[in-house]
Amino acid sequence: MPRIQYYCAATLDGFIADPDDGLDWLTGYRGSYDGQAPPVEGGYDQFYEDVGALVAGSTTYEWVLDHVDEWPYSGKPFFVLTSRELAVPKGEGVDVRSASGSVPDLVDRMLAAAGGGALWVVGGGNVASQFADAGLLDEVMVTVVPALLGEGKPLFDRGLPGGPMQLTAVMPRASGMVELRYEIQR
Repeated sequence: MPRIQYYCAATLDGFIADPDDGLDWLTGYRGSYDGQAPPVEGGYDQFYEDVGALVAGSTTYEWVLDHVDEWPYSGKPFFVLTSRELAVPKGEGVDVRSASGSVPDLVDRMLAAAGGGALWVVGGGNVASQFADAGLLDEVMVTVVPALLGEGKPLFDRGLPGGPMQLTAVMPRASGMVELRYEIQR
């Protein structure tokens, strides 16, 4: 069965966005996603190759639309959990699908669209929490950025069911960031 993975960046104090859904702490971080550093073994590029489909909440989706010039997920189905009508970017290979309902009711459709690849839970914390609540989240992969916000949108918006996660990998980066990978224990 394909894996369901929550992969994101978070501040050292556990936030994925500031209180206004901003990511200046990440996009402005020296060495962060600037296209200058060579790909890191086991890093984002390798992760993305294994992704078959993506899912995000509407806030995350709209942030991407407002801040990224070209749709970065072409060629892969991108599900947006929403009950609203949303704009869809133009371009070849853009496959954005609105989905409403509970995660357990939608997951089979998402996994089928992933075609055997992983389902990437892009964000936010509430969406990741919904997958965890339903016992559907397999892995959490978080790149910790040495920035502190003090407040904002948390990595998860509530506690996870079950026991502690099992650390499977620690990958430091020359930029000062570190990627942590955890298996969800059931």
